[in-house]
Amino acid sequence: MKITIIYDNETSNETLKPDWGFSCLIEAYGRKILFDTGGSGAILLKNMDTLGIDPHSIREVFISHIHFDHTGGLSAFLDINDKVTLYAPSSLRGVFHVKEIIYEDKSAELNEHFYTTGLLDDMEQSMAIETEKGLVVIVGCSHPGVGNILKAVTQFGEPYALIGGLHGFEEFELIKELQLVCPTHCTQHIPEIKSSYPDKYIQGGVGTIIEI
Repeated sequence: MKITIIYDNETSNETLKPDWGFSCLIEAYGRKILFDTGGSGAILLKNMDTLGIDPHSIREVFISHIHFDHTGGLSAFLDINDKVTLYAPSSLRGVFHVKEIIYEDKSAELNEHFYTTGLLDDMEQSMAIETEKGLVVIVGCSHPGVGNILKAVTQFGEPYALIGGLHGFEEFELIKELQLVCPTHCTQHIPEIKSSYPDKYIQGGVGTIIEI
């Protein structure tokens, strides 16, 4: 499995543009899934180009929640690639140029090895990918709470890694059972997470690549 952060608030590479929002490309089991689309289509597509990611090679898009910093790049992406299946909350409307939209607000298996928590607290869904090491959990902003998300994914297996925005998450003891954490985007307490779990911590930012 390979996860490439395409959109984030920070970057360590001056050729990649940071911006408020989140998006990453998940490559696993022969699939390429774009998780969220950041806030700007121009920035999303430019970072893809710099990273050598061909948007036409992506066949699935997963939207965690409808806030603009996670959906702002969707229209621009679909304008150049309309051959995708879009997994989205039922509250997402006004989407054009897409092959298929699957609205799934309840927990479900999307494809073999890929799962959604469904909308937790009626606001956000997260993705869990099954690996030999455990579940890799990808989150947008974790508005329903990291604890609730990790509890929700246990129906599919044991969480191994947590990647994405963690918002105001302070229950650091929840990370103790994980083997990897990469806090991005809206996470307010990145320094505390890093200092508490230096062996599990991976620095986020545009261009970060995580291989599991």
